[in-house]
Amino acid sequence: MTTDTLHFPVPSTLGSLDNYIQAVNRFPILSSEEEHELATRFRQQDDLEAARKLVLSHLRLVVSIARGYLGYGLPHADLIQEGNVGLMKAVKRYDPERGVRLVSFAVHWIKAEIHEFILKNWRLVKVATTKAQRKLFFNLRSMKQGSGALGETEIRDMAQTLNVNESDVKEMEVRMYGQDVALESNSDDDEDGFAPIAYLAAPNGDPTDHIERGERDHLASHGLKHALASLDPRSRHIVEARWLNEENPATLHELAAEYGISAERVRQVEAKALQKMKAALVA
Repeated sequence: MTTDTLHFPVPSTLGSLDNYIQAVNRFPILSSEEEHELATRFRQQDDLEAARKLVLSHLRLVVSIARGYLGYGLPHADLIQEGNVGLMKAVKRYDPERGVRLVSFAVHWIKAEIHEFILKNWRLVKVATTKAQRKLFFNLRSMKQGSGALGETEIRDMAQTLNVNESDVKEMEVRMYGQDVALESNSDDDEDGFAPIAYLAAPNGDPTDHIERGERDHLASHGLKHALASLDPRSRHIVEARWLNEENPATLHELAAEYGISAERVRQVEAKALQKMKAALVA
């Protein structure tokens, strides 16, 4: 039977995952010559029917690979769906002239899509972001002996095998076997409603407080500079000497002696200057 006479039914809406798996297992496995012909037609002529046959003939591979990731607690059907996306990417990039069968080339793309799906959906908080963390995430379960915590020897051997730091192994174990905790409790019971939000919230975390602090900071810097600039030199010096010299503020008598005027006159100049500054700050 040649590839031109093969008619593949599309395994969609088959009612259940078991029916789907039975359907894809009935698709014939392509010979090397058939695979090369189809891949060449797709690559050179953009023959979508050839691409379809390449994909359908390898769907059983996706089912097999996805089954190996059931231990992460995600639905088998979802894993298969993501793996199928990887298979289609592999078919699109496959070059039959390199002498490698599609099954070998597609494994990488199928696993890559499944890995990405698991990392995004396994926990609310992503557990692996760097290359080393991803490597640990997908090897820690299989390399770990028993269900207890890792011993120092296991940690050292695992770090050497995967070429990562021992601290990375310890951190990933904590991430993998820890549990997601709701920030806020759904319980109305005071005793059962003690959630992290109760003790993680900052005492000064109210948005209104942040706005008020921001306004005060602005007035203390830009606003004060603008208000001082509105004064004449003598008034500015009196205000700065009286109110902005925290270490050694000047007295009314000291400023009176400096300017050759009475202390009462200094007080009047100061009061008038403060009023003018207040008006400048409000404007």
